[in-house]
Amino acid sequence: MRLIARFLEFFFHHLYHGLAFTYDLVAWMVSFGHWIEWTKTVIPHIRGTRLLELGHGPGHLQRILRDLGLGAFGLDESSQMSRLARRRLLQSGYAHPNLTRGLGQALPFAAESFDSIVATFPAPYIAEAQTLSEARRVLRNGGRLIVLPAAWPKNRILRWLYQVTGESPAEGADILKEKVIALLSRAGFEAHVESLDLKSSELLLILAQKTA
Repeated sequence: MRLIARFLEFFFHHLYHGLAFTYDLVAWMVSFGHWIEWTKTVIPHIRGTRLLELGHGPGHLQRILRDLGLGAFGLDESSQMSRLARRRLLQSGYAHPNLTRGLGQALPFAAESFDSIVATFPAPYIAEAQTLSEARRVLRNGGRLIVLPAAWPKNRILRWLYQVTGESPAEGADILKEKVIALLSRAGFEAHVESLDLKSSELLLILAQKTA
């Protein structure tokens, strides 16, 4: 399992950087075409109109949020993903993409800048204490951090593959409850986990509110 985990870490690092141009194809394949559907499940949980997406990737959610009339900003550390997202927004008619390169552990925004922060399928940095501290800093009082960390298709082959790689639903729930929720509490959030049962898949969603 450790060897598989190391291979996946290596693979996803390159997928997000040098191989970023293949990201949409790979995401479509591993989700059986449901990637965008999964990503959009965070939208009903957004509070307010000014929000930040951590790890905007190729910019699909950024475009959807802008189409909804929301004041969406995006941050990503990958220059390749930044180029893809910027191109997508420009082609969609948004002359001023609100995209910034940076790290979740050091957000380049003023305190209390956003009503909500969203992160879909983020890398492990999202559970780091410094990331959560920064998220709390830039959220307004009562603001919400929304994280979609995992999805499990109801396809038998994919479910088997997820079990082989240590990404089964049971293990995902345990990690969230034992580690992420504890970190959120220590970072000053009141959090809970929701399970979303879609026709295509099962999703886990973390909803965390900034406490006083």
